[in-house]
Amino acid sequence: MATLQEKLHSTIEKYQPKDFSYFFEDLDGLSAKQLQDHYKLYEGYVNKANLIQEKITTASKSNMNPTYSEFRGLQVEQTYALNGMILHELYFSNLTDKETEPSEDFKGTILRDFDTWENYIEELNAVALSMRGWAITAYNYRDGKIHNYGMDSHNLYVPMSVKPLLVIDVYEHAYMIDYSINRAEYLDAFFDNVNWDVVNQRFEAALKL
Repeated sequence: MATLQEKLHSTIEKYQPKDFSYFFEDLDGLSAKQLQDHYKLYEGYVNKANLIQEKITTASKSNMNPTYSEFRGLQVEQTYALNGMILHELYFSNLTDKETEPSEDFKGTILRDFDTWENYIEELNAVALSMRGWAITAYNYRDGKIHNYGMDSHNLYVPMSVKPLLVIDVYEHAYMIDYSINRAEYLDAFFDNVNWDVVNQRFEAALKL
C-alpha cells in the first residue's frame, strides 16, 4: 500500500486529456468521426475543469450566499466540468475493439444481485433509455451489491459511496452522428464494444477498498 508521502508525490498541477484514439478506427458500429467529435467534447471538459479551478483560487470569498455569488457559481460548475471529464474517461476506457468476457467473479455477483445476466442487461438498457445523460453499473459500498444508476447530468443525481464499473454515455452527442435519434441502436453497438476486462478490473478494485 502506498504511503502518504508517495500519494502526495503523485499530485498534478493541471488535468491532461487521456488518449483513447488507439481504437477510434476499429469499433463495430461506432465510427471514427463519431468518436473523434465526442473526444473533442471531452477535451473541453478537461480544459474547463482546469480553468474553473484556477478561478476558484482567486475568486472573492466575501458576500457569500446560496442565491448567487461568483464563488458559488464556480463551485457548481466545477462539479459539472470535473464529473464530465471523469465520466468520459470511464466511458472511453470501457470500450474496446477486442473480444472480452465478464469474469466469473463479476458475472457471479451479477447473477446473485439480478438473478440472471439477461435481467441485468435488460435493466441497464432500460436505465440507458430513460436517462438524459448517463447510465452506470456500480458497486455500492453501503449494501455490498451491484446496482444500475441513472444520471440526467454530470452533476445531477450522482450516487454516493459507489464505484462505477461500467459507464454509458447516453447524451445525444455520443451517438447522433451515427444513429441520429435512435438511441436503442446505439446501445446495441455499445454493448458489442464493451471492454469487460476493464469492468472486471474495476470490480476487483472495488472489493479491495
